[in-house]
Amino acid sequence: MTNAWIELPADYRPSAEEEFMNPRQLEYFRQRLLAWKKQILSEAETTLNVLQMEQLREPDLNDRASNETDWSIELRTRDRQRKLIAKIAAALRRIEEGEYGYCEITGEPISLDRLEARPIATMTLEAQERHERREKLSREG
Repeated sequence: MTNAWIELPADYRPSAEEEFMNPRQLEYFRQRLLAWKKQILSEAETTLNVLQMEQLREPDLNDRASNETDWSIELRTRDRQRKLIAKIAAALRRIEEGEYGYCEITGEPISLDRLEARPIATMTLEAQERHERREKLSREG
């Protein structure tokens, strides 16, 4: 695929009436993924700034424990978001390679509704459910 991205109308939304993963749809999802990544990075920077400015040593033990709990939760959230950025990068790579929107298991198109809800999806809903059932059975067995 090439980097010749197209300009989209502001109100554009992918439609089932169009050819699946045509250049407009690919550009739409590329923009969504880039905006999501930018938002996550901005939030991470804000968290880092807050943590650097916060008083690290509260005189009161209860206040200190409360702050440490808050920071721990925030850092776990940022770690999940770091993993999410890797998934966003993989989705952007799939767009570049012309594989975006197709199930990595079955090769079938992933529904536009699913991609709208989860732009990093790599499987159809059915394949995802089968995968999760197998995982559950292997954990229980």
